Amino acid sequence: MTGMIDLRSDTVTRPTDAMWDAMREATLGDDTLEGDATVQALEQEAAALLGKEDALFVCSGTMGNVLATLVHATRGGEAVLDQHAHMANSEGGGVSRLAGLFCRTIASHRGEMDLDLLSDNVRGGYSRYGEPTAMVAIETSHNAAGGCVQGLEYFSRVAGVARERGAALHLDGARLFNAAAALGVEAREIALYGDSVTFCLSKGLSAPMGSVLLGSREFIERARTLRRTIGGGLRQAGIMAAAGLVALRTMPAKLADDHRRTLMLWERLRENTRVEIDRVAPQTNILRLAVPDGRAENHARWLATQGVAVRASSPQAMRLVIHRHIDDTAIDTVSNAFEALPG
Repeated sequence: MTGMIDLRSDTVTRPTDAMWDAMREATLGDDTLEGDATVQALEQEAAALLGKEDALFVCSGTMGNVLATLVHATRGGEAVLDQHAHMANSEGGGVSRLAGLFCRTIASHRGEMDLDLLSDNVRGGYSRYGEPTAMVAIETSHNAAGGCVQGLEYFSRVAGVARERGAALHLDGARLFNAAAALGVEAREIALYGDSVTFCLSKGLSAPMGSVLLGSREFIERARTLRRTIGGGLRQAGIMAAAGLVALRTMPAKLADDHRRTLMLWERLRENTRVEIDRVAPQTNILRLAVPDGRAENHARWLATQGVAVRASSPQAMRLVIHRHIDDTAIDTVSNAFEALPG
């Protein structure tokens, strides 16, 4: 993909110069033995930033979500998620196969679960229909919904349902800082609704690896033990944590540029006859395109010949993700390439 305008994901971002410098100077403690000073600094800073008692550096967002599910799974037999949630559809059965929870999905629109259905399906105790709900999960920003961000009132109402029934609320915030930028709030204002929260350092924040799981001290103590259980014990993790610290300190403020360019591309693709785009303007950095004639994979191959890498998620759909390597000139190139798609 060298030389390509790569819109497949914001995970393709490369470290900044400051991240490379930090990685070269990183501490090399063993995080599973005596610990590592840089990892500890990242965990402490993340916890303070998001208003949580403690945090745990993990390999990926999927690992963070699995650990949260494992910790919350002790209460009961079900996890409640929206029908399009990444945790339910794209994370390899972590909820069901690893944590042993029945995954109950709720109808949703633009990443928001139907609150009446949610209330009907979150159990506060045992009944002849099943075990209590162990956890409810919200994803923000919402990948399958094209980067939509739910409002604070929605978070509050879901949290209210969960807590009334004694269930934990987990926030899958892979792109939490994108969500905060879209709402014009600090990330902690979203995180406060979750008993546990994950966010990725390796997407729009541009670190090469890693995510952070946050919660109470007791929650993180249990998650730290379980991290090793599932093979997530980290040795010389300071190298990756050093890049993560730079990402956490410097990159959230830059996400508004990604959102602005996503809106710019959306405006230019609205009249394209080869694809169909959501008529609602994007909130963050993801565009999902429908390809009614089923030629998404053909389009992706042709766009690659024009120097544009996109992801065909199915024969009828494509996803474009804007990130820090995409400037205004790249938006022009991408727009022109889509205009020239063969009929």
